[in-house]
Formats: sequence, structure tokens, C-alpha cells
Amino acid sequence: MTEHPGFGVMLAWLLDHRELSGQELAVRAGLTEDQVRAVLAGEALNEGLLRRIAPAMGFHAVDLFILAGLEVPDDMAPLDTGAERWAPYIVMDALHLPVPQRRELLQLIHSLPQEERLSVFAAKRLALLADPGGRIIRMLQYRNLGWTGMGKLLAVVTPTYLSASTYGAIGFGRKELTPRLVTDFAALLGIDVRELAALTGVYLREVPPPPAAEAVDAAALLWEARRLSAAQARHVAELARSMRGDSRGYFINLPGS
Repeated sequence: MTEHPGFGVMLAWLLDHRELSGQELAVRAGLTEDQVRAVLAGEALNEGLLRRIAPAMGFHAVDLFILAGLEVPDDMAPLDTGAERWAPYIVMDALHLPVPQRRELLQLIHSLPQEERLSVFAAKRLALLADPGGRIIRMLQYRNLGWTGMGKLLAVVTPTYLSASTYGAIGFGRKELTPRLVTDFAALLGIDVRELAALTGVYLREVPPPPAAEAVDAAALLWEARRLSAAQARHVAELARSMRGDSRGYFINLPGS
């Protein structure tokens, strides 16, 4: 297992990459400079600090918790584990629609009433301090994607076409991350590929071009669908399918089609 570098090291790299000072982060996050210095020095990190640092650095808090190797608080998990069945189909069908209709679906997800959490979420069988691949797979799991869903969705959104079991192998550290994988994972996660590569220890020989518009929309739809119950997710998935007006399958690597 690859040794975790520590959150202080990761945060220091991010600040340097973005040309931000610890003082600027403190102001953005509503923290004192001493608190930021303590985090950078590798002192004990707590939930409250991470919750403030994440939005100040433009990250979803759940992703920063996972990158830091910490347990994700229950309130940051997807609402309903049953929605995992529908999440990839919401995105895949939406991406076969014109842009205005994709925006319409995203607005629909926003407008649905927030239901009560009825199930406990558990990222499947991955150690908390996993290898870099495990951290990425864990982030995808917290977007209501199982290994099969990852295989289907990444095949549509990116050039990566792998079996469900291969995503399990990545999660358990049995398959090495490559620049191609990190690039495609970053697009679906909505994370800057240079930052995800650096935070997972993958060297990029050259910086890839920005993700295609379809990938940007896929990341947004997948993230927002986390708030849906299984019944709501099924409703949105069926609506997206009906909006296509046909029963054809899915294009592979849609942005390049």
C-alpha cells in the first residue's frame, strides 16, 4: 500500500499550485493563521477544519475528507443507497440530449423535495487509508456509483472502457493508476486533472486539454443526483430516457463521437 503523504503536505502543494498563501486560505476559510499553519505542519486534523477548508479551496468536502484519509461524516453521504441503480442512467441518457434539455434535467433534480435519509451509506469494502486508486474509487462510490456503474458511465463519458472487476482492482490497489485513468476520473469527478494527479502521485507527461462539455455536465449531474432518493432517481432516469425518444443504446466515448 502506498504511504499516505499526510494532509498537510497535500494542502501545501495545493496552495503552492494555486499561488495562495496560508494567510489567504485563513481568510477564505474563516480560520486563524495559526490554525492553517498547524494543518500544514501535520498536526491533528479535525472535521470542523476540513469542512471550512474544502469550500475555500473549491473542493467538495467529501472529496477532501477522502483525500485526507479520514472517515466521511454521515451527512456527506448520498441520501439513499438504492439510488445507485439509477445514477449512471440519469447521466448517460442526459448526455445524449441537447444541452438545454440537460440543463432542464439538472434543474429538475434541484427542484425535487429533499427526502429523509433512510439508509446508512457505506463505501464498499475499501480500507480508509487506501492506495491512491482506492481514494479515487471511494470518491466515485460517494457519487452513488458501484463498480458496474463506473464501467458503464466512464465508457460513455471518456475513452476508458474497463470491466466492473477492474474498477474493484483499482480500488484495492491491484491495478496501477495511469495518466489516462486519472485524466478520465478527474473529468467525471469535476476535479482539476493536474491537482488530482499530484494528490494521487501520478506523473502527467503533458497536461490534457480541458474536459469536454459533456464531461462537465456529467460531473454536475452525477454530483447533484446524490441528493435523490431511490424513487426520485428512478423518476429522473425514466424521464431522461423518455426525453431521448428512442430505445437505442449508448454511444461510447460520447464527447469524441
